[in-house]
Amino acid sequence: MTETVRHDWRDTLAHLRDWRVLRIGLLGFSSGLPLLLVFGTLSFWLREAGVDRSTIGFISWVALAYALKVFWSPLVDRLPIPLLTRRLGRRRAWLLLTQATIAVGLVAMALSDPAQRLSLVVWLALLVAFASATQDVAVDAYRIESAEKRLQGIMAAFYTTGYRIAMFIASAGALWIAAIFDPDEATYQQSPWLVTYLVMAALMAVGILTTLLSPEPPVDDPVAADPGLYQGSRWQRLKHWFLDAVWAPFADFFRRHGWLALLVLGLIASYRISDIVLGAIANVFYRDMGFAKDEIALVSKGLGIYLTIAGGFLGGMAVYRYGVMPVLFVGALLASATNLLFAWLAGQGHDFWGLVMVVGMDNLSGGVAIAAFVAYLSGLVNVSYSATQYALFSSVMLLLPKFLGGFSGVLVDRLGYPEFFVLTTLMGVPVLLLVLAAWRYTEVEVASRD
Repeated sequence: MTETVRHDWRDTLAHLRDWRVLRIGLLGFSSGLPLLLVFGTLSFWLREAGVDRSTIGFISWVALAYALKVFWSPLVDRLPIPLLTRRLGRRRAWLLLTQATIAVGLVAMALSDPAQRLSLVVWLALLVAFASATQDVAVDAYRIESAEKRLQGIMAAFYTTGYRIAMFIASAGALWIAAIFDPDEATYQQSPWLVTYLVMAALMAVGILTTLLSPEPPVDDPVAADPGLYQGSRWQRLKHWFLDAVWAPFADFFRRHGWLALLVLGLIASYRISDIVLGAIANVFYRDMGFAKDEIALVSKGLGIYLTIAGGFLGGMAVYRYGVMPVLFVGALLASATNLLFAWLAGQGHDFWGLVMVVGMDNLSGGVAIAAFVAYLSGLVNVSYSATQYALFSSVMLLLPKFLGGFSGVLVDRLGYPEFFVLTTLMGVPVLLLVLAAWRYTEVEVASRD
């Protein structure tokens, strides 16, 4: 777990010039770009192509690849990629493979028309989502292995910055590109989306170049250290691989934390439940309130991104200054409480400045919460199994909220928007109790070590 260590603000700010954190920001950009291209932006494209809402809702489950990545994360930790691993190292080899796959998948999506071949677009989106989720596993491992624990909050802030900039480009930027090349918005045209997705594919060069120009993190590889580890019969090699790559990371986590590992997993599973469940219906809410696409792009995808970045920097530096647990609690409190602002906005209707205020407060607090949460997860990881353990945590983090988010439309239909937003706020109350319990556990563990 993490100790509360305070550092001078001047020392904190000095680390913003560290090339390691800048590199992580660029890899964060590469991680953030594909997500909305197979989720929110894709949904907008499908709707414009005449696909019905219920079908779009089912297709959104493609994004569950991000929640299920834990099942193949052991491969990222241990499986070498022919030719690439020998030349680049195990982390950069996986980064390059997944980034190239994403770029190819986006090009293929650009050349496809969901109005004619919807199933092909869905399969390609699944390929991109699978490669993107795998890239996230590799990026998280690279980030954790590239710097000491006390830098993880700042690393998380830069990662979040790159991630959010990419999400802005993949959402508002994609919509603006499509609008520029759309000859007639009254009728559906595939050509604007062809240009849009080709541009997005080209932007994956940011991640590819960063991977090629970055060093491999200096972490011991047990296979390289003991070449005889996987010798023997095929069954013996498979047994050794399973025990080392699959069983060992999970056994290590429960061995280090005992039964309190369940408390930690409960906190991880629920920490972001308020904002993820709300986020699943947010764009629909904005449309129902009468906001135009340019207003949504400007405020939600524009201003919101910048304030999330600001919140991420604030949260990252606060973690470095005050430690993880105090900021983790404040972030959880703000993330759930700001949902009440959406309930207020639901009663205002089309209020542009109300939208600015609500989105601004929500994204600023969300940035603080995410930075603290990423730093918390990073502190739980054993660097010997960084890819697998972090994938476990991030999968647990997403699975329940994204599953419940799929029912957000049903809840709004039955309760109405104000009541739904109040419900999402109440979902955050158990999270606060779990943070306090984990905080107490951290203090006890630190005291026992002292």
